[in-house]
Amino acid sequence: MADEKEQLTELPNLEVPRPEEAGTHPTSTFNMPPMKNPPEELKDIAAKVSDPGSPEARKAEPPEKVRMAKPLPKAEDDPGVWEFGRRSFLRAAGWMSFFGFLSIATIGALRMMFPRTLYEAPKVFKAGLPNDYLPMSVSEKYKDTERVWICRDEEKIFALVAICTHLGCTPRWLAAEAKFKCPCHGSGFTFEGINFEGPAPRPLERAKISLTETGELLVDKGTTFRFEKDEWVKPDAFIKV
Repeated sequence: MADEKEQLTELPNLEVPRPEEAGTHPTSTFNMPPMKNPPEELKDIAAKVSDPGSPEARKAEPPEKVRMAKPLPKAEDDPGVWEFGRRSFLRAAGWMSFFGFLSIATIGALRMMFPRTLYEAPKVFKAGLPNDYLPMSVSEKYKDTERVWICRDEEKIFALVAICTHLGCTPRWLAAEAKFKCPCHGSGFTFEGINFEGPAPRPLERAKISLTETGELLVDKGTTFRFEKDEWVKPDAFIKV
């Protein structure tokens, strides 16, 4: 016991605050003694506790937290933006059908403004004066543009259609042999247009020919005459000269 008392007497003197001094220092509370050289943060906290209304206490108050809007809870049956379910498919199909019908109706209405008209070349053309053609001659002046030969014999002028009656090729006039020869399959026709060789089943056709008020030849390819039907003798099948 004597040794323990000696050890206690050798300890340095500790400063123990008196009860009446507790809480008087800015860094002390009612249950804690003051600190020596306390940090500034503790001074602010102590000032706030000792005098909450002081400027130091207001300075030490932390800023209020900014309230953030909470996201809305996701519904259990919500497929989301990027998911494609049955309802989304039916909705998309319905809108596509509606806009498709609207587009077709609009195109149809616009199409009615433009009638389906075929602009063909006129089938009637003037072929000059009768004196422009010599007797027993075949003029190929209009063969390429109108596919018609203007032929003249001793008594009349007629217009042969330059279309082979076999498969529709354009024959050539061979003046040395005095015949029309088809280059496709060898069909041959006389000066009058009668078939005499090759696979052509019938003679060439003649186009309607007449005279205008000024005396010019007027050929109408829309009206033709056929030999096998005895139509070459009709008045519009030739012109007498």
